[in-house]
Amino acid sequence: MTLFLNIAVDGIAYGMILFMISVGLSITMGLMRVVNLAHGGFALLGGTFAHWLAQENGMPFWPAAVLAVLVTVIVSLPLERVIFRRIYDFGDLQQVLATIGLTFLMIASVNLWQGSSLLSIPLPDSLKQSVDLGFRTLPVHRLVVIAVGFASILGLWLLLDKTLFGIRLRAAVDNRSTASALGIDTDWIFMAAFGLGAGFAALGGILGAEILPIDAYYPVRYMVLFLIVVAVGGMGSIAGSFIAALGLGLLETATRYLVPDVSTIAFYALVIILLAMRPQGLLGRAHA
Repeated sequence: MTLFLNIAVDGIAYGMILFMISVGLSITMGLMRVVNLAHGGFALLGGTFAHWLAQENGMPFWPAAVLAVLVTVIVSLPLERVIFRRIYDFGDLQQVLATIGLTFLMIASVNLWQGSSLLSIPLPDSLKQSVDLGFRTLPVHRLVVIAVGFASILGLWLLLDKTLFGIRLRAAVDNRSTASALGIDTDWIFMAAFGLGAGFAALGGILGAEILPIDAYYPVRYMVLFLIVVAVGGMGSIAGSFIAALGLGLLETATRYLVPDVSTIAFYALVIILLAMRPQGLLGRAHA
């Protein structure tokens, strides 16, 4: 029983990190219809800015994290306006090539600025403390990650389903020309949604640095994992991404505990089987 409880706790924490980073990719790929392979770069930028502010400039963790997320969002907005807005109507191949190029530009910039070594983000003493759960002691940091993950899905549900912004975003996605004719500023809506996704990626990169370490090649190392979350959850489905991230986090954690020698093979084999059985994802539409 203790083994399964350990798998559950570690898997949920890992899944929350995957969700926070991948949910922005689900928004851009599923709702905005752009294949954004540069999405992991925003997690890299968030982690790098947090490292620079906290490690090199001595700023406390939480102010550094908030400021790093804001800076990442600010950086993402002109990128959406200058680059991504020009490729929305391109084919998938052109979008892949453009966003891969942007990914390598981010990697080269971080490598030039901070080098290729791991970029640690020092945690405050309050997050380093441990909590006794009975079957194990768990760092407060893991509990905070889980809490922020649940708060994120709740906040996104309220924003996209219960607000005027969410209604306008769905209208712009369904028929952009008609939405524009009705007076909706679709350019602003798309830019705000893109910035929202970049902000969540940065937040996940910062909070997940203990699980998915930050270095210059972070986007290349983990992009396949983020794409798997979106594919398994279903394109454009926030709830699907949440369920997929939790499930994949538990699955990968379980394989590492139970079959550590072949954990990677077992994980990807199970993902392939799942996608073969349900290619549209868990909550994706059949025609997606």
